[in-house]
Amino acid sequence: MKDLKIYVAIAFALLIFYCVVQYNRPKPVDWSPTYLDTDKIPYGTYLLNHQLNDIFPGATIQTTRMPVYNTLFDAVNEHRYQPGSYLIIAQKADIDAADFGQMLDYIKKGNAVFIASFYVSKFLSDTLKLKINSEPSFSSTKKTKLSFTNPMLDPKKTYMFDRQIGNQYFSKFDTSKAVVLGKNQYKHANFIRYAFGRGFLYLMPSPDYFTNYNLLKTEGSDYAAKALSYLPAKGEIIWDEYAAAGPEGEGDSPMRVFLSHHELRWAYFIALFSLLFFVLYEAKRRQRIIPVADPLQNTTVEFVQVVGQVYYQQRNNLNIAAKKVTFFLEQIRSRYQLKTNVIDQELMQTLIRKSGANADLVADIFKHIDYVQTGKQISDKELIQLNQLTEQFYKQTGL
Repeated sequence: MKDLKIYVAIAFALLIFYCVVQYNRPKPVDWSPTYLDTDKIPYGTYLLNHQLNDIFPGATIQTTRMPVYNTLFDAVNEHRYQPGSYLIIAQKADIDAADFGQMLDYIKKGNAVFIASFYVSKFLSDTLKLKINSEPSFSSTKKTKLSFTNPMLDPKKTYMFDRQIGNQYFSKFDTSKAVVLGKNQYKHANFIRYAFGRGFLYLMPSPDYFTNYNLLKTEGSDYAAKALSYLPAKGEIIWDEYAAAGPEGEGDSPMRVFLSHHELRWAYFIALFSLLFFVLYEAKRRQRIIPVADPLQNTTVEFVQVVGQVYYQQRNNLNIAAKKVTFFLEQIRSRYQLKTNVIDQELMQTLIRKSGANADLVADIFKHIDYVQTGKQISDKELIQLNQLTEQFYKQTGL
């Protein structure tokens, strides 16, 4: 017992030493593309979200965690966001028909919608005739050159991006309706605009332009600011968190909050490992092994399969049909308190009234019952029809 305590003390000391080393180890950079406004990692949007008041000094910021339809329904009908802008920066913009309908009403009243996303929904791509591709790149150090087409934004000025930011472009779009606002070095459009009514829909094939990593660079922040300068400077900026973070409450569990703090996360792991060690230590056997008695097996399924095989081999459809009719009549007697000695029109009408089943369905069942009781042979098709009719009756009446 004394030796065991020594081993436990050594193991506990090693665990403490490991925790101290892990706590003081430099944290690796998290390059996960979350595009969340609460994330300060390279591919979060914390900086942009907190700089919106500087980019749009005359606007107020409204954050939403609801789908586009739910957010804009009141906005369009109550005229609360005019002029204004709706901003979506996410890996995927899943816009369906209902969302797009509300979006169009919102734009036509003089507002703007700005979407920067790698992927758009099939509905939106089909509606706007869009297709997004990427320039071939075999090295993450190769830089992409982008520029604006607007004379007021100096088309001769090029913006350099690394880590393959800016490789995406619109390989297909409706040139009769879309206006190209930006291009890459290959003259492929990477920033387009659609006009609807008195407002505009702006599209970019990548959200990386607006991440923390890009905004910390002079060229990146300048490019993002100029791209957003197309939006109205006043009104209300609706910041969409739904596309990046999902609906309200998703991913907001207490455990997620607990693990998001470094100290609490290590406290949780230490407690977990300590509990595991205690369980393993206390799990040593203190009595002889008790043999496990095998429970009795339920052979009902095997019995039904054997009986089914016997009936199938005999091919006595009339016998099977008669048994199904007997079971059906028994259900009627026990459920609706009906006498089934005589199968006639009166019984059928009474059953329809009490069960509430479809009259045509009950008539078909009684027709098959009469055929079974008077026939000499039942085909496979007729047997299947009888089974389907009775099963449908059971579903309608809840038997």
